[in-house]
Amino acid sequence: MGIAAAVSPAIAQHHDHGGDQHHASQGHHSPYAGLQERAVKVLSEQQIAGLRGGKGLGMAMAAELNGYPGPLHVLELAAQLDLTPEQTTQTRTLFAEMQSHAKSAGEEVIAAEAALDGLFRDKKATGENLSAAVDRAAIAQARLRETHLRYHLAMMEVLSGSQVAAYNKLRGY
Repeated sequence: MGIAAAVSPAIAQHHDHGGDQHHASQGHHSPYAGLQERAVKVLSEQQIAGLRGGKGLGMAMAAELNGYPGPLHVLELAAQLDLTPEQTTQTRTLFAEMQSHAKSAGEEVIAAEAALDGLFRDKKATGENLSAAVDRAAIAQARLRETHLRYHLAMMEVLSGSQVAAYNKLRGY
């Protein structure tokens, strides 16, 4: 097995396959019914828009919930955090860089997922090409996640300890 086991929970979708599942022969639809119409089956239109827009999609939760502020939220809380003009400029620069890199990485995720989807859509999936396609999708997702996490880490060089503490309090952590 490749690195595919590391699929990001922020991208992966959860569907309940519990005991209340009814069979199609009983006239009930699968929780997947309707999803076959998606351009990329595993990604909703909202997820694709988020990936194209450089949104975090929960990918930086390990940083955010452990006291590493994100540039977007720091900018949103700039007044309450009493950012200096230099800190504001640094944070804006980091946010712009993060957006640029995240948009590019998001397009890679979409392309990799579309390629994997295409293998099955075109009935060309084989044992030989499946592992490589899944690995490409997982690597793309990992790069996107690292992008978001890296900018949370960078914010620690911009903010003071008291600003980080205030950020966490303002965010409810």
